[in-house]
Amino acid sequence: MTTDPDRLHRTAKYFMDSGRAATAEDAVDMLSRFGLAISVDPATATTVNGQIALLTLVNAARRTMLGGIEVEGVGDQPVVTNLATETTLREAVEALCGTCVEKVRPDWPRAIIGDVAAPTGPAPAWRLQWAGWRGGVIPSTWPTAVSGDAISLAPAMAAAACVGEVFAYHAGDHDMAGRRASGLSIWAPGKPWMEPDPSEPALRHLPTHLWFIGLGNLGQAFAWALASLPYPEGAETLLMLQDFDGMAVSNDSTSLLAMPEQPTVMKTRWVGDWLEHRGFDVRHEERRFGAWTRRYHLEPGAALCGVDNAVARAALEEAGFDLVVEAGLGAGTQGFRNFSLHCFPGPKRASAIWSGAAASATVPDVSGMPAYEAMKKVGVDGCGLAQIASRTIGVPFVGLTASILAVGELLRRLHGGDAMELVSGSLMALDDTEAFTGAPEPYAHGHLDIDPAEIAKAA
Repeated sequence: MTTDPDRLHRTAKYFMDSGRAATAEDAVDMLSRFGLAISVDPATATTVNGQIALLTLVNAARRTMLGGIEVEGVGDQPVVTNLATETTLREAVEALCGTCVEKVRPDWPRAIIGDVAAPTGPAPAWRLQWAGWRGGVIPSTWPTAVSGDAISLAPAMAAAACVGEVFAYHAGDHDMAGRRASGLSIWAPGKPWMEPDPSEPALRHLPTHLWFIGLGNLGQAFAWALASLPYPEGAETLLMLQDFDGMAVSNDSTSLLAMPEQPTVMKTRWVGDWLEHRGFDVRHEERRFGAWTRRYHLEPGAALCGVDNAVARAALEEAGFDLVVEAGLGAGTQGFRNFSLHCFPGPKRASAIWSGAAASATVPDVSGMPAYEAMKKVGVDGCGLAQIASRTIGVPFVGLTASILAVGELLRRLHGGDAMELVSGSLMALDDTEAFTGAPEPYAHGHLDIDPAEIAKAA
């Protein structure tokens, strides 16, 4: 019986809290029947964007599809993306807990990357698509809808959308999963992602000085998204990583840089080591963020915030940042696939958004669900039940989507695009994402220039 909240699989909690699982073990057993087969065109597997799509897909999917991730079409292709430090793509896939095979299982749902024929089996199949600042998936039997040069966040977005659709299919909680397109424009969230957008610029600038607030689900996805960008070797960067907590076994179910049987180390050190191996200069701040936090004027002036704490969020504008991009995730059985983005300064202050009723919002009582009743019968006391019940349902693909939009916000401002004041959406219906924009503002928080022609050639 799983009674340790620090070892609880956060996605299994969906089936516990919804009453679909009789015990915590039954919930994990349901996830153990979820699997994904990935078919990769060997030529696409040699490209930067093809590898970003594949590695992001494997990384996010294996944390939820506990039955396994099988990959065909991958061998000794050299790794050409900064997301992996292994030499070959096979080694990179296996390091992320994927299994490379000659032929994937025909009975599992399929994800297709590149020029691979649609399978004929009974399970659904999705084709990952990306172009410009847009990425998503379509059913494999549809004609190709989106293709062309793309920024590196676009194939990562396609992977996130794919995992969201596969999960919905396995969970049986959306009838259209496998029969619809799902994707997002990073340049213009809420606009049709499959339609060409002539306003999308070539990637010419990258942010260099950032402060990460929180290094859990969202913070680690910030790191993954940032590392996917084409920083040249030796680029001068500075990342301030702030978190007061240590890694736990349960992080593996939601956080992209965690691993099975996670060592108990500070999150700042774990994430910092990962980023340093990819060429970033890192500093650590190992205390809580709050009204007492003050940024020194030579420290990064732009912050990415990913904390699940209303008191900390309310203080975001008090620390002295010039720009804060805050990403948030929904909660509960009906809302855990929701995401939002706020930018500060904005039309409403952070203290007004996360104070009062918002700060004291209550979580639905799930203690009467069968899985919790089963814990009571084996002697778990009220305190233990309360701790487990208080843990949020979590899936990595939602945090990944929100983090892609957050890093994309920095890129959009660097390229003269509109400032997003608020973005709100759900992986259940990415087409219904809403965005509210403000006037474009110059980005003056540290950046470097890159050659778009060289980037397009590699991608």
